[in-house]
Parts: sequence; structure tokens; C-alpha cells
Amino acid sequence: METSSSTIASLLLRKLLTSIFLHSDEHHKLLHLLRHFLASSFLFLLTLFSSKSTPPPDNQSSSSGVSRALSQLLLLMNDIPVSSRKYELIRSLAETIIDDNLAEAKPPLAEVNCAVLSAAFARSLGRLEAAMAEGGEVAAAAGERGGYGGRRWMVVRGVRRCVRAGWRLASKGRGGGYSAEKVAAEVLWLAEKMAASGCVEEAVWRWASAGKVAWLALSTEPRLQGSLVKVSAFLIRQAKELSKGEDEKQIRATKIKMLMSWLPLLCSANNGTDAPVLSMAERAEVERILEEVIWTLAEEEQEMVLSLWLHHFTYCPASDWPNLRSCYTRWCNASRATLLKHHTLHTSY
Repeated sequence: METSSSTIASLLLRKLLTSIFLHSDEHHKLLHLLRHFLASSFLFLLTLFSSKSTPPPDNQSSSSGVSRALSQLLLLMNDIPVSSRKYELIRSLAETIIDDNLAEAKPPLAEVNCAVLSAAFARSLGRLEAAMAEGGEVAAAAGERGGYGGRRWMVVRGVRRCVRAGWRLASKGRGGGYSAEKVAAEVLWLAEKMAASGCVEEAVWRWASAGKVAWLALSTEPRLQGSLVKVSAFLIRQAKELSKGEDEKQIRATKIKMLMSWLPLLCSANNGTDAPVLSMAERAEVERILEEVIWTLAEEEQEMVLSLWLHHFTYCPASDWPNLRSCYTRWCNASRATLLKHHTLHTSY
């Protein structure tokens, strides 16, 4: 590996130097060449150390062959584009291992599923954020003055974009690239498998904590928004069941995060152009679950969540979902009753 690394690094450096000498007489070419070189270097280095960037799920389950096999398959599934004829094969193999582990109904195999799926979910969520952030950078760059040339183009800005381009290339993986929409679909698939394996609370917590992804989702393309709505709807359903856990304070905090992070997207996302993102029954179910989850919160927490909902619901004329009017009215009535109760207690003294 050392010989291979030094050889490739030498080739990259040679390519850069040769290009500089060949094009030294062309104005503003150096910045473009530097960008290309850094992007290539990032791709090589991050690919080289990609196996070290994700820690093993845990000492016990990572020591088994079935755990390592499942980890490898899920990593390959991330890297291979959907257009590849190998994608469905890899995904089918991973699904078979997961389902067979569940069919055995043995604690060690359940632990393998949970450990490996949790690591894969965390990795995929990180890739989703990176892909969406890169998409935002591309959209912002489209509004700038075109071309890499220009006398005001600063070297610092060029290097910064080199780094971003390198991360974009690295995130595409060895198999030819992935889109944010592909990763979002895989995040949903992983969450469903985690729910079947009895460890969906990890997915709920991570999705609730993904504030940057939720923020980026507000300005992304409608198709990706639809995919993110599906993930949110599924994990909101799962969040409702967390009330059966032991740490009630932590569970309530997770629910608040989930609502505060993803209610704006639910209000603003289009229901789908070609086909509905969620069916009418699914939309009604999510509305009901949202109301149930909100009603488990303290009164001041309900106010915070419902105030956020009202703001985004009002300023998104293209959508009338989720309609939490009845929940809002119920909170207003409860708040009024609390005020009158305090007033009565105060005047009685």
C-alpha cells in the first residue's frame, strides 16, 4: 500500500508541474489547475482511508464474519450508484443477511443488526448532509459572475472551492457517484431495518438532531424534499412509540428536537408533482401522530412547537399540510384555563 500511495502521489505531483509549465503562458490557468490537483488528491486520500473513517460497530459484534460481511455490503451499497446493475444485487444480499439474522431470533444476531445498521445510518446521514451542502454551494455559485477567470477572483476562494470539490468527488465513492436523493432513500431503508431490528430509537435521535439537514431541506429541489418528507414521516411515527422507554426526559427532548427540526419542511414541501409523496391516509395519520406527540409535551413546549408550526404553515401557501389547527386550539384553551386557575388562586389569598 505504501508503494502504491507514493506512486500515485508522485504521478499527481508530476501532472501538476507538467500542466503548470505547459500552460504557464495562459492567464488564470494556475488556479484552475490547482483546483483540479487538490480535488484529485482529496479523492485519493479519502478513498484510501475511508475504511478507517467509520469505527467498528462494537468489539463483540465486529469480531464476527457475519457482522463484517454486512458492514461491507452496506458500505458498498452507499458507494454504488443506483444505475449500476450491481446495486440491487448488493442491496439484496444485505437485506438477506438482516432478515436471516432476525429470523433466528437470537440476541447476538440482533446485536449485529443493530450495531451495523446504526453505524451505516450515521454514515449515510453524514453523506446526506455533505451532498445537500454541496448542492447548496453549487446553487449559490450559479448566481455569481460566471467563469473561473476574472481579475477579482481571489486565490483563497479558489482553494476553498478546491477543498469542497475534493469532498464532493470523495463522497461520490469508487462506484461512480451518488445523489442526495439516493442517500435519502437509503436512509429511509436503513431506518425501516432498524425498526424491524428493535433499535429505531438511534435513528429517531440522529434524525431529530440533524438540524443542518433539515435547514438545507427547505431550499433543496422538490424531489429530494419528497424523499426527506418520507423519512421524517416514518421516524415521527417511531418517535411516538419512544414513550415506552425508560428515560422520559431524554425522550421528550428528542421529540421536541424532531418537531422543531422537521415541522418547517413538512409545512413547505410540495406533496409531489408526478405522484403524492404521502397518500391521504398517510397524511392524516402523520397529522394525528403529530398532535399526540405535541400533547405529551409541557404547555410551554407546546407553545414553542405550535408557534413554529403556525409561522411556516402560514407562509407556505402551496401546502395546507399538516393542519394542526385543532391541536393549536386545544393548546389555547388549556393555556386560558391555566391563566384563570392562577388568577383564581392569586385572588383567593
